[in-house]
Amino acid sequence: MNLFFAMTSITGIILAISLFIIMAGMGLSLAIADFKRIVEYPKAVFVGLSSQLVLLPAIAFLIAYFLALPPVIAIGIMLIASCPGGATSNMISYLAKGDLALSISLTAIASLLSFITIPVIMNLAFGFFLEESQAMTLDFMETLKQLFAIIIIPVLLGMYINKKFPEFAFRFEKPVKKASMVLFILVVAGVTYANRNEFFEYFEEAGVPSILLNICTMIAGYLLAFLFKLPKNQAITISIETGIQNGTLAITIATLLLQKPEYTIVPLTYSLLMFFTAGFVIAFRKRAKETDL
Repeated sequence: MNLFFAMTSITGIILAISLFIIMAGMGLSLAIADFKRIVEYPKAVFVGLSSQLVLLPAIAFLIAYFLALPPVIAIGIMLIASCPGGATSNMISYLAKGDLALSISLTAIASLLSFITIPVIMNLAFGFFLEESQAMTLDFMETLKQLFAIIIIPVLLGMYINKKFPEFAFRFEKPVKKASMVLFILVVAGVTYANRNEFFEYFEEAGVPSILLNICTMIAGYLLAFLFKLPKNQAITISIETGIQNGTLAITIATLLLQKPEYTIVPLTYSLLMFFTAGFVIAFRKRAKETDL
């Protein structure tokens, strides 16, 4: 028990540092102009945010409901669905020849809005998927404060550094992203080890809904953009922004805010599987570009 507590504490510290670096690193690449694109590309931003903040959790709910998932997996699915975007989606959108400016804008806006949408989505999920004996809720105002500290503050700090010290921000943007990736790997390894019994017990049950959520949301995001007659590069970006989730944030919420490490099983599984579908999209787009040439 003491060993588990120590591992959880160490993992929590690494997790908090990792998320702070990731969110601050995202802020280093952001400017006020990224938020002004709401006016420049209102339709694309509206479709993208609708896909991320409404369509994504709706699909997650349908998957959890119709597959009759165990509560720990159902809550995990809703948790990863409530944490849209992340710096990773910007990189994948760039590699897939999407609209990078739109990707950055959607990531920035959705991340800022998520500190409000996360407690709303998760409280609805707790009320629906947990039995009375397991019932729990997130105190809305307290959760807002905690999420403000782990999402908004580091992003604003990164943006402030970018504005006041642009050369410094430019120089350290890539190293910070590399450092955050290393820390993320450590987090995944640490959380998996600390919860290895539960992880391997539920991995098979978590795998199918995770890949199903990933594929369905990417397709749904693309189709929604297609219905609104957006350019292909913007449709690709919205697809990626909808399907590539902020696994680090979901793991942080499960471990530190909810203090339920078992809820990390789906975010961990999803974080691994989403890179395979992202790789397929990147390869497909590169091949399509070569064919066009």
